[in-house]
Amino acid sequence: MISSETAPRSRTRSLLARLEGPQTMGRGPAFWVAATVAVAAAAAYPLMADAWTVGNAAYFLIWTFMAMGLGVVWGYAGALSFGQTAFFGLAGYAYGVITLNLGAAYGLTLLALVLAVAIGGLFALVIGYFMFYGRIQGVFIGIVTLSVTLVLETFMAQTAGPQWRIGEARLNGFNGMSGMPPLTLPWFGGDIVLYPGPSLYYLLLGLVVICYLGLRIMLNSPFGNVLVAIRENPHRVGMLGYDVRLYQMLAFGIGGAFAALSGALYTAWGQYITPSSMGLTSAALPIVWVAVGGRRDITATLIGTLIVLAGFQTLTIYGSQYALVVMGALLLVTVLAAPEGLIVAAMTLMGRVFRGSKR
Repeated sequence: MISSETAPRSRTRSLLARLEGPQTMGRGPAFWVAATVAVAAAAAYPLMADAWTVGNAAYFLIWTFMAMGLGVVWGYAGALSFGQTAFFGLAGYAYGVITLNLGAAYGLTLLALVLAVAIGGLFALVIGYFMFYGRIQGVFIGIVTLSVTLVLETFMAQTAGPQWRIGEARLNGFNGMSGMPPLTLPWFGGDIVLYPGPSLYYLLLGLVVICYLGLRIMLNSPFGNVLVAIRENPHRVGMLGYDVRLYQMLAFGIGGAFAALSGALYTAWGQYITPSSMGLTSAALPIVWVAVGGRRDITATLIGTLIVLAGFQTLTIYGSQYALVVMGALLLVTVLAAPEGLIVAAMTLMGRVFRGSKR
C-alpha cells in the first residue's frame, strides 16, 4: 500500500520517466547535458547581441509553438493540416480586439493572451469535431483545413469599412489591425512592458522549454501512445476499443492551441496582425519546417524549425528573390532523400557513430 507521502513522489517519478519514453528521441545523461548546454547558450545570447538582434531571435521562438503543434497533429496523429495559420490568425485578431478594448494596465494583456489561445484552441476543436466525426480522412483533411484557412483570410481582407469594428478595435481589412499593446507584466511600482528585446526573449525561451518538456511527457504517456498507434493503424486501434475520432479531435485541438499561442505572441511582438498571415504561403511554410526537421519527433521538429527559419530569413534579408523556391527545393530533397526528416537522419547517424565509438 502506498502512503500519502510517497504517492506524490511516485507520480513525479512517473512524469519524469516519460521525458525519455519511446515516442521521443534523446535520452540518457549525454542528451540532457547537451540540452542544458543549449538552453544555457540561448539564455546567454542576449548578453552578446544588441537589442534588435535579440528581438529578431524572439521572432524565431514565436514560430516554434506552431511547429510543435503541427508535429503533434501531423507527425504523431497522422493528420496533415494546413489550418495552423487559421488558428494563428484567429488568435492574433482576438488578442488585438481584447487588448484594444481593455487596455494593457494591470496585466490585462496576459488575460488577453490566455483568452486568445483558448479561442484558437476551441475553434480547432470544433473544426476537428466536424472533420473526424464526419469521417473525413487522409488527403481530405488537408483540403478541408486549407479551405478553412483561405476562407478566413478572404473574409478578414474584406473588413475594411468603418462598420467592421468590435468596440474600439477596427479590423481594417487587408491592411490589418495595428496599435495593440505589447505584453505587460504587473509589478510593484508599475507594469513591465515586454517590447521586442531581452525581456520578451527570456519569456519566450522559458515558454519554449516548458512546452517542449510538457509535450515530451504527453507524447510518452498512454495518450501519446494511442496517437502513434492511430497513425500506424487506426482500424486496429478502433477494434481495441479506443475512440479514434476523439483522440484525433483532441490532438487537433492541442495543435490548434499551440498555433494560437504563436498567433497571440506574434501580435504582441509586432503589435499588428494582417490577413496575409493566413494566406497560402503562410499555411505551407510550417509544413516545410516540420517535414525538414522530422515530423515524428518533437525534438527534431523544434531544431529543424529554428534552422530553417534562420536560413529563410537570411535569404530574405540579403535580397534573394528565390527564398520560397529554396524552401520548396528543401522540402523536395527531404521527401526524396530523408522522408523521416533531415534532423532525424542526422541524429540517427550521430547515435550510430556514438555507439560504434563506445564499442
